[in-house]
Amino acid sequence: MALFRIGRTTALPAATCWRRVTDWQAHAASVPLTSVSVRGGGPTGVGTVFVARSGVGRLGFDDPMEVVRWEPPVGGRPGRCRLVKRGRLITGWAEIEVRAVGTGSAVVWVEELRIAVLPGLLDGLVGRVGRLAFGRALDGLLARETRAEDEA
Repeated sequence: MALFRIGRTTALPAATCWRRVTDWQAHAASVPLTSVSVRGGGPTGVGTVFVARSGVGRLGFDDPMEVVRWEPPVGGRPGRCRLVKRGRLITGWAEIEVRAVGTGSAVVWVEELRIAVLPGLLDGLVGRVGRLAFGRALDGLLARETRAEDEA
């Protein structure tokens, strides 16, 4: 399995940062050829399942994930979310932590993933590509223009 870690700081308050990095459908805007659908609707919490679909038409794959830990930041306590990847092609997990730092916040994303069709020998490459791709997605989520829901 490939393990990688990404960290970013932002001027956004922790609650706003949390909403942005856990807006699953917004992730699709930062990842080319990807759409995200959330099953069941409603607010995210433990048990929420969402699927990232990557590819074009029938040439693609689904990456289903389930939220198994959901603790938004409250009263100075960091927010923590853990996702488990439940697909046939991609398995593993991701953990997201958002904590207040002064008037802004810091986010740390740690992910371990395995791509079934690739030999373990390529885990280093998968980790580097994952760090680059997810880092870019995280940058996009944090850089979006302020929206009304950011102020909530």
